Amino acid sequence: MMTEIQQAPVHALLTDGTTVRIRQASPGDHDAVLQLYEAMSPENLRLRFFSLSPVSAGQAAARATAPGRPEHRTLIAEQDGRLVGLAEYDGPSGSATVDMALAVADDWHHRGVATLLLEHLADAARSAGITAFTADALAENHEVLKVFHDLGLHVTRRFDGPEVRCVVELTEDENYLRAVETRGSLAEVASLRPVLRPGSVAVIGAGRKPGSVGRAVLRNIRSGGFTGRLFAVHPEASTLCEVHAYPSVAALPHVPDLAVVAVPAAAVPGVAEECGTAGVRALLVVSAGLDSHQSAALREACHRHGMRLVGPNCLGLANTEENVRLDATFAARHPGPGTAGVAVQSGGVGIALLDGLARLGIGVSSFVSLGDKYDTSGNDLLQWWESDGRTDLALLHLESFGNPRAFSRTARRVARRMPVLTVDAGRSEAGRRAAASHTAAAATPTMTRQALFTQAGVTATRTIGELLDTAALLHAQPLPTGTRVAVVSNAGGVGVLAADACTEAGLNVPTLGTDLTDELLDLLPQGASATNPVDVTAAAGEEQLRACVARLARHRAVDAVLVALVPTAVAAATGDDLVRALTEPHGPLAGPVLAVLPAQAARVELLKAEGGTTLPAYAVAEDAARALSHAAARAAWLSRPPGTMPELSGVDAQEAGRIVASYLEENPEGGWPDPQTTGALLDCYGIPQLPWAWARDEDEAVTAAERLAGPDGQVVMKAYWPGLLHKSEQHAVHLDLRGPAQVRAAHRDLVTRFGDLLTGVVVQPLADRGTELFAGVVQDDVFGPLVVFGLGGTATELLADHAGRLAPLSDRDVHDLITSPRCAPLLFGYRGAPAADLPALEQLLHRLSRLACDLPQLAEADLNPVLAGPHGVHALDVRIRLVPRHTNDPYLRRLR
Repeated sequence: MMTEIQQAPVHALLTDGTTVRIRQASPGDHDAVLQLYEAMSPENLRLRFFSLSPVSAGQAAARATAPGRPEHRTLIAEQDGRLVGLAEYDGPSGSATVDMALAVADDWHHRGVATLLLEHLADAARSAGITAFTADALAENHEVLKVFHDLGLHVTRRFDGPEVRCVVELTEDENYLRAVETRGSLAEVASLRPVLRPGSVAVIGAGRKPGSVGRAVLRNIRSGGFTGRLFAVHPEASTLCEVHAYPSVAALPHVPDLAVVAVPAAAVPGVAEECGTAGVRALLVVSAGLDSHQSAALREACHRHGMRLVGPNCLGLANTEENVRLDATFAARHPGPGTAGVAVQSGGVGIALLDGLARLGIGVSSFVSLGDKYDTSGNDLLQWWESDGRTDLALLHLESFGNPRAFSRTARRVARRMPVLTVDAGRSEAGRRAAASHTAAAATPTMTRQALFTQAGVTATRTIGELLDTAALLHAQPLPTGTRVAVVSNAGGVGVLAADACTEAGLNVPTLGTDLTDELLDLLPQGASATNPVDVTAAAGEEQLRACVARLARHRAVDAVLVALVPTAVAAATGDDLVRALTEPHGPLAGPVLAVLPAQAARVELLKAEGGTTLPAYAVAEDAARALSHAAARAAWLSRPPGTMPELSGVDAQEAGRIVASYLEENPEGGWPDPQTTGALLDCYGIPQLPWAWARDEDEAVTAAERLAGPDGQVVMKAYWPGLLHKSEQHAVHLDLRGPAQVRAAHRDLVTRFGDLLTGVVVQPLADRGTELFAGVVQDDVFGPLVVFGLGGTATELLADHAGRLAPLSDRDVHDLITSPRCAPLLFGYRGAPAADLPALEQLLHRLSRLACDLPQLAEADLNPVLAGPHGVHALDVRIRLVPRHTNDPYLRRLR
């Protein structure tokens, strides 16, 4: 049955970066719709209505704006109050297939209006239970046929003379998501051009006093050599920092692309409205302290006037491109030009990163302080860096995620082209509280964030220092092909510490083969050791060290070389420069080489000899090893093909939706469904369960036991009442029951102890031997469903041996889930035990992922234990919690 779902108005970007407002039409829009049709050219009217009948436009306007019915929906796109396009569907009540129609103003063609409207109309239709659109068009109407084709949805055409009937199936698949992603990326990048490549900038709020933030931004723009036109806005001053000032935005001789707003919080909404009215295309709001009303007014003004917004409460932004040279920050020094893109939420973190990169000599392509992230986000910046032709290293500091599933898809794509590094902020409870108070964002559990980063190929570091350590290595050296490290030192103790650091970072310090060892000993002084760590001794000279490192770095038994050096009197006496041996190797090296220079280097430096190799040098081995571990993890991620989503047979999502709707109709606030409802949901997705029966009294329990008892005649009895979560803790389970007498005794015991609480019992055969596992789902309001897997049984919470991945799960995600927990060897035949049925376990996780994605009302699910053995996988006990929830499609294009 169709249900009418009211859509709140949203703002979204067209392919040229223009913002439009999409909303549901109402009877009050009749005249605007009629005007849209009447303004069309005769040719476009003929293509739309197949004729030039004067009554067609009036009939179409009346139908489009008729009072709402569940089987009819009209969405309109408007820009600055003008209706520029509409899309509608209509069909018989209860039908899964409906007719669809489009109309776009003549002067708004080729800007993506129709496609954007169709994306939103398809989303509304899916929510109403509609599975396909049909549309009739003239065969000569190539433009509308191309719109249907380019949607990314499956389209079939049937030609009938001059007309063609199109059927558009609304099922979202990877092709559709890729098409939406591509359109969204083009729109985002176009909309950010006035932000990061403005031709003109106005600074509003630059005070006369040297200490004002606005004045500092104005001074930085001017002294940074901005190539465009620069203005200041001040009610009284005629010049500020040698820049001509005007009393208002309206008085400016030229409408700026970007306005920097540095006025008190109370004045921000008014300034935003003034900028929008004047035609400003983007705002950078460095002002802080906006209350909820001021924030809402700022957002509304930006959306209504189609302005992109950075901030508020931010440090500013910069673009070092030669033809831009914009430093609109109040940082103490200008960022140097380069290829590192930086986006941060915290201004303090931004300053620390810019200073750290400057010390390393790594220049910046663009820098954006996102602040409170009302609009522009890390996802936007990733798309900009992907297309700007300069950036090859992305550094992020994000305390919150507005749309993590869209971020994950973008990061996954961008990370295949360049390293994407982030500081994993908010790992502790205190850190999450601080992040939430800082950005008004939901606190994110650590496992959920880590799953996002792992799946997307984002390198997550724990501190700013660790991020800079890793950035230095990735910027200067090739990626290792594995985790095998050769440690070289000129002092045995330092080499031992470096080897320990590598092992603790998850790297492998293998014993070198005899042939390689002999080769190294032939190169090194008497007394050297070449097992690994390689101790070249204090007597090693520059050429000997160079030859040793080159041999290791080119050998297939080694993926990276870490060289730990201390200054010695021997080297000082001979004039040998051991560091020069590393920065000026004999020819190119296959793998990365990095140095540890205790008490000689800053935390991390990039050393480069003229015409030589850039060498990352660290003060302590632990920092070098962690950086190398991150580089190895990135190499491993890149070497694996992207995962695929397998086709699942025997899934009945429609019946599952009906079961959930029926339960929530009877339980409007949600709850824990009974075993029958839970079992039916699992059956809809083919999730295997141990056979079971529901018994309301003692006699039914005996009958069930006789039917279900296995070859040994034993069964298990589990008590049930709503809200019972941990049966073992409540002693609500009886095991090893044999024969009617024991079954009756067990049932009487449960009735005696739990009385009226007990609503029934579940009877199951005694399970075969196998590994007890846990599989579950936690639905995050922002991140979506997280699938958790690991050791099960009564030790689940005590040992906490779990891994998590965000749904939907690819085959690669499922493989990682199964192999990540410490208990994984038990599934592969540990110490001669039979291996689990891994294909069956993979299927269970894929089906659990699909269930969680199809049913946003699934708040949590616990399958514990799941028994995995050589002959199959079965869930022995299942709990599911349902809550009323309607979620938005995370991939539907919309601004915040």
